[in-house]
Amino acid sequence: MKKIYPSLLSADFLNLKEEIIALETAGVDGLHFDVMDGQYVPNISIGLPILDAVRSATKLPIDVHLMISNPENYIETFAEHGADMISVHVEATPHIHRALQMIKNANKKAGVVINPGTPVETIMPVLEIIDYVLVMTVNPGFSGQTFIEACASKVKLLRDLKQSLNLQFDIEVDGGINDRTIDLCAENGATMFVTGSYFFNHDDYKKVTQHLKG
Repeated sequence: MKKIYPSLLSADFLNLKEEIIALETAGVDGLHFDVMDGQYVPNISIGLPILDAVRSATKLPIDVHLMISNPENYIETFAEHGADMISVHVEATPHIHRALQMIKNANKKAGVVINPGTPVETIMPVLEIIDYVLVMTVNPGFSGQTFIEACASKVKLLRDLKQSLNLQFDIEVDGGINDRTIDLCAENGATMFVTGSYFFNHDDYKKVTQHLKG
């Protein structure tokens, strides 16, 4: 089953509560919350005050994606402010195992993220402790980018590793996900799908959710 996580970065922030209610009604599986620091990626996005507001408005799982340098400095804080899932980039810290263990110690689901140019082999040492792998299918930092087709092979490799090692992690994809690329990723083993501008460009969230779920 495809789990749909719309990216709030593409939502209407002037009407955020109404947007969240509409997403709940549409039957999405959770909300994706992108945090950017202007250092690890060349953009600055939303932070703790918005997370507080989102948490107060919904019981949907909140998937916090930390696109920040030295994420271990902020993991506990985001956990305390309502994140249900927290993912960190393997490229953003020299202490990826410690960062993931901090997430687990906070009783949150732990995810490791790899950029399009990062090989799957980089995260092999932590596959046994994570709950999900997030494969970036665009270069992180900006919404509305075109899906990088070569990333589908990473998804397939992760699916094969998961099966051969008898592991249970989810495989999430983020970037350029639409009604075409979602099927390509699902065929290769992805189970969680972050969708931003494509999703929010539709007026009927329930209809687009059902369409993406197939």
